[in-house]
Amino acid sequence: MIKPASLKLIDPQREIIDQNDNFAYVVPCKDLRQWVSNFTLSFPDETMISDNYTVMPHGSVTLVYYHNDTGLHDRLFGPMTEPKVVGDIANKCQFIFIVEFQPAGFYPFSECQQSELVNGIYSFSSINPLIDTEIRQILAMEKSAEQVFSRVERLLLDNLGVTCPEVLTRAVALISQSQGRILLKAVVETLSYSDRQLNRFFNQYLGLSMKGFARVVRLNHSLRYLNDPRKTVATICDELGYYDTAHYAKDFKLICGVTPLNYRQNLSDFYNEVAKFSSYT
Repeated sequence: MIKPASLKLIDPQREIIDQNDNFAYVVPCKDLRQWVSNFTLSFPDETMISDNYTVMPHGSVTLVYYHNDTGLHDRLFGPMTEPKVVGDIANKCQFIFIVEFQPAGFYPFSECQQSELVNGIYSFSSINPLIDTEIRQILAMEKSAEQVFSRVERLLLDNLGVTCPEVLTRAVALISQSQGRILLKAVVETLSYSDRQLNRFFNQYLGLSMKGFARVVRLNHSLRYLNDPRKTVATICDELGYYDTAHYAKDFKLICGVTPLNYRQNLSDFYNEVAKFSSYT
């Protein structure tokens, strides 16, 4: 089983997003970044994660392996457009290993209609039993965090299936780079594809419609801004193009289940993505 001390021995050449004695958020190798945004390895406890700990929606698939008193388990979270409370499970684990996929990044490992997975929770073995078995063996055998990261990277690269069309990659880039503010009509005109064609690609390979994805991107930039105490809600509204603070608060609560103020007052109870959209911005 992986040793917590190995978090201090991660390859110095590897890009680390954040790290302490209990966790590490790392970026995958360059060849994998189009599909995977980051890996997370953590050794949580009840003081580190509250029962209310909630993952905020980010429109992408997340694969989680966790080891507790009953053994090793997995959960595959489909593309998320709503928050998920995970703290009551996470704080009782010996370790948690997470693969966060990029938008449309999970399709090559499932080759199923991604819209069918939205907001669902599945067993990865029912979708890709080969990769699931290999990851379980890696987590059971390896004692080093770096070896886990390296072996899972190689496994995913060796099992890449059909990837998404180039036009979808370009559409995701346009939406991400605009922080979700671009008019969808402008996306259609820029790419010379019909709205219907693009939405078919979005639903098949990413899981959300163009409008739904743009909304999630805008929300995630909002979350990042709320994490900065120097930014007022009015400033955030202005930077993200909301009509006014009332409209922003209503939209935020509709997606997240809490108001921007509630979120800001309880930051430690929420997780928002740390590296998503990085291959596009």
